[in-house]
Amino acid sequence: MQIRSATPADAAAIWAIIGPTIRAGDTYALDRDMGEEQALAYWFGADKEVFVAEVDGAVLGTYYLRANQAGGGAHVCNCGYMTAAAATGRGIARAMCDHSVERARARGFRAMQFNFVVSSNDRAVRLWQRLGFEVVGRLPGAFDHPAHGFVDALVLYRTL
Repeated sequence: MQIRSATPADAAAIWAIIGPTIRAGDTYALDRDMGEEQALAYWFGADKEVFVAEVDGAVLGTYYLRANQAGGGAHVCNCGYMTAAAATGRGIARAMCDHSVERARARGFRAMQFNFVVSSNDRAVRLWQRLGFEVVGRLPGAFDHPAHGFVDALVLYRTL
């Protein structure tokens, strides 16, 4: 697996991953009807550094890294990760998280925070906890899940 900086040439492959994830509406608090142009503009926002994970030339995952806050909070970063549905269980998310921790350290961040992890996303919650993140907050009923109704969102945090 190779994890590298994303380029504009990766847009179609990234959309093929983030489009279905956004449409499913069960892990990200994004408008399920968001179009390709708007979704890519969000993912490639000016405040974000974007990466892709490739296996045998195929993009199977993508993540972004950014400062979580400005000013006095700029030493804490935030990331968003999405993996192709066909690549679930292949270690893509874990590799991207490991990569993001190293990249965050290299950029001088002192901690990483996930602001809104949907509590019913069991695989992600377990993975983040195995990778050293702690649940530091719970937002009761903050996410309207398409199958489960209102579920909690979690705030996870780890020092770097």
